[in-house]
Formats: sequence, C-alpha cells, structure tokens
Amino acid sequence: MHKASRQNFNAQFSSDTYQQFLASIHHEYPQQLDFRVAETPVFVPKSFKNQLLDACEHIISVLTSTDFKEKTNKAIPNGQNVPRENQNSSFLAIDFAICENEKGELEPQLIELQGFPSLFAFQYFLSKQFQKKYPIPDNFDFLFNDLTRPKYVEFLRNLIVGEEKPENVILLEIYPETQKTRIDFKVTEELFGVKSICITKIIKKGKLLFYEELGELVPIKRIYNRLIFDDLANYPELETAFNFTDNVDVEWVGHPNWFFRISKYILPLFKHQYIPESHYLSDFQGNFPKDLENYVLKPLFSFAGSGVKINITETDLQEVENPAEYILQRKVNYLPVIETTDGSKVKAEIRLLYGWEQGAPKPTLLTNLARLSRGEMIGVRFNKDFDWVGGTVCFMEK
Repeated sequence: MHKASRQNFNAQFSSDTYQQFLASIHHEYPQQLDFRVAETPVFVPKSFKNQLLDACEHIISVLTSTDFKEKTNKAIPNGQNVPRENQNSSFLAIDFAICENEKGELEPQLIELQGFPSLFAFQYFLSKQFQKKYPIPDNFDFLFNDLTRPKYVEFLRNLIVGEEKPENVILLEIYPETQKTRIDFKVTEELFGVKSICITKIIKKGKLLFYEELGELVPIKRIYNRLIFDDLANYPELETAFNFTDNVDVEWVGHPNWFFRISKYILPLFKHQYIPESHYLSDFQGNFPKDLENYVLKPLFSFAGSGVKINITETDLQEVENPAEYILQRKVNYLPVIETTDGSKVKAEIRLLYGWEQGAPKPTLLTNLARLSRGEMIGVRFNKDFDWVGGTVCFMEK
C-alpha cells in the first residue's frame, strides 16, 4: 500500500530471512504457533489510516449512543444472557477489507466487528519480531495514540488485571492448550502473569469460583474471557461445575453479553461510505433484492466465518428457518493490493483493536492485526498451501 516501504521491504526479503523470523517465534514459544504467519507486514499510508479512523469514529458514535443497549437487547439469544453485565464492552475489534472504489482509489470497507478480545498480546510480540528481522521505517508504528511499548502493556494490565493480584485473574478458555491462538495465551501470561484456565477446571462454591494450583484453591476475582457460547456448543457432553449463565461473584473483562451486542447484529445500524449496506433478512419479508449476486448472507450468531454464504439464490433465502437471525450485506470486493516478491498481489484485511476502560466515554485505539489471503475468503481453510498469506501486523504511517 505504501509504495516506497513495500518496494524496500521486497527488495531486501529472502526466504532464508523469513525462515529465521519463524524460527525466532518457535524458539521463544515452542510448539505454540498453530497458524500461518505471513511473510510480510502491511505498510499503511497515512491517508488510508485516516479513512479507517473516520469509519471507526462513526461506529463508536453508535456504540456510545444512550439507547444502544436498548437497541441491542434482542441480540442476546434466549438462555445465553450472562448476569453482572458491566457498563461497556472491555474490547472492540473492527475488521476492514482493503477495496477499490469506482474512482479506482483504495478505500476500507467494514467486514464485521466484535465486542471481544483478539490477539492483543501476540501482536505485541509479533511486531517486535518483524522489527528485529526486517527494515521497518522509523515513521511507521503498530501502536496508536502515542503509545509506547511500556504504555501499551500498562494499559492492558490495568484493563485485564486491574487492582487484583494476577493469580486471582484468569484467561478463560476451553482446552486452551489445544486452541490455535494458544500462543497469545502464553504471551499474555508472560506479560501480565495471568494463566489460561479451562472452564472444566473451575471449581464453584456458592457464588465463588476457584482453580487449583499446587493442591491449593486459588480464588478467581476477574475473568479475562476468551470463550464464547459457540465454542461450548461444540462439546454437548461437557460437564462443568461453572456455567456461563451462573450468577457468580466475579468481574468479567470482556463480558459475554458484549460479544452479542457488538457483532454482526448491529451492522444495519451504520450509515457510512466505508460501511457496506446491511439489512436483517427478516426485513425483506420475501421481497429480496433482484441483484443477489451483489450480496452475502451472514448468520448473526456465528464466529470465524462459520455459516457465511457468498453465492446465494432466492431459494437459499426462502429456506432460512429463522430470517431474523441473518443479515444480507452488500458484497465487499477485496482488491489484491499487497505486492509479493514474484509480482503477484494478495488481498488484505485490517483489524483495529481497542481497549475500553469501564466508565470511559469511548474506547481507546491500541493496535492492530492484519490477515493476507489469496483465497475466496480470509481464513485458514481458504488459503491452504499458499505463500504470502496468514496473520501479520500493520505498520501505519505516523
């Protein structure tokens, strides 16, 4: 995207350096990296960064409106409302595709957003590896709001750990040692002293929660939540002492209700040039758009692209059992824009990552991640056996 930075990077790139780069990750966190890291970061020019920020400010204006909770109460499915919801989401992740408008200019287009944490710790680590191994210009950064690395860690520590002792805060997952994002859990523990604990290991006594460490019960005061109901549904026979919907004496960092409130459910609320038109499927009442080839069907309550249909017909829409749980969103056409060393270009998606302190008037933009793709969609299963694809980080022009 930033032409000079891209040309300089590609001119100095070699497969040997890339293998050394990967080896440095595996050396620090053996057997923890379980997804592909791309060969390159993304260099974002200031003009495009400003477009991203403009779209995000519109989104945040909707999230901070006085009637936002009222508008999103129906986003929480029956039987999945978790007690002790806090004032605002602790996290915000906003995903944009890099596209081309009718004038032939690059522009971002919103893909989706979530009130849920992402790879905050791993991106901190990954950016450092890129800076060690590759020529990253001094006037580009992966952080925002004049944050330094120490200030970034301090902000996240205050957000996740708060005033509790780290041993009384857990990162909640299901079988964390098997998750593809487990390297992020390890970096989180190293930075903040917060261990990843499986929901099956939690002990409940009345309204109090504990986990066992060296034969002793350790009280849980705060939960840094990385688990969603969809994950639990994959284990229908799972038996746990603690259920999400239990009214327990803990503070959630990333309360489960915000995963539903800030999600595809609210896409139809936005009106902005960088946000594609979206409608609840139920709003059409059978009178669907004639140009369905320009739309994508998305289930509201899914994760990681599950259930998304790209090529849809009217029959597909008529067969949807619960149209109120789906949206039709105008298609976004990713433009292959990241030039590789062989002259080909790959698509890119940029995720901006925010932290939101309780009671703060708005979230704070902290960092980002990016994903490169040659496939029909962004995601591992669409990019098998390709190079110059996978997870990475953006360095944005200051």
